[in-house]
This record gives sequence, C-alpha cells and structure tokens, in this order.
Amino acid sequence: MLNKTLLYIFILYTLSFSTVFSETDSKTEPLELQKIMKAMGNDMQNILMAINKEDWPAIKQSAVNIAEHPKPPFTEKIRILSFIGTDTAQFKKLDTITHNTAMELVKLAEQENGNAIIDKFAQLQKSCLNCHQSFRKPFQAHFYGK
Repeated sequence: MLNKTLLYIFILYTLSFSTVFSETDSKTEPLELQKIMKAMGNDMQNILMAINKEDWPAIKQSAVNIAEHPKPPFTEKIRILSFIGTDTAQFKKLDTITHNTAMELVKLAEQENGNAIIDKFAQLQKSCLNCHQSFRKPFQAHFYGK
C-alpha cells in the first residue's frame, strides 16, 4: 500500500510540478517568482526521495524551505499583485495553506511518522496544485505571452 501511495504521489508530482512557471519567452526575463517556484519544486522532489529513504531530517529541511520560501522583490510583488487584482486574497490564502501544511509536515518529520508524512505530503501537493490550477496559465499568459 505504501508503494502505491508513493507512486500516486510521484505521478501527481510529475504532472503538477514539471512545468511550474517554467516556460519563458526567450525575450522575457523570468520573474523571481519563477525561480522561487522552481526551488519549491526541487524541495517537493527532495521530500519524495527522502520519504523513500525514511530520511526524516531531509524531509524536515525541505518542508521548512517550502514553508519559509523567499518572497519576490518588492517591485515584482507589486506587479504580481496588480495583475492578480481581486484574486489577491485567494492567492494569499493558497500560499498560507501551503505554508501551514508544510509546517505540519515538519512536525511529522520530527516524529518520524512515515504514514502521516505521506498523507500530509499529498495534502501539500494538493495545496500547490490548487494554486497552480488557479494562477499558472494566467501568469504565463500575462508575464510571458504563453
């Protein structure tokens, strides 16, 4: 059962994170947000690998990195929030859910609770996916012409 759950998580991860804000126009400088998203995607992948190895400290560190991810520079943040407009509250809500879920994952890693970690990691992926499904395409279209 554990292996099937991990396979499901890996498939979901691959589908949802492989292109997170990663497509750019060769003429357009990527937003700092894109770099932040790539780093978070790497941390998600690190968590998945660490679950397989039962490497609790690695899970904890990657979850902390996700929860405390850097914020874009102020001028970029203004551009992003201006674009999001009335959806700013939803964007911030989704970011808060991701933060809180990652912090719960940190606590579970400290307890070395493998089954609960897998469940919480699935919740973390869903929180990321919810944000991506709401904002990725409009961001790419607006900021990169995609």
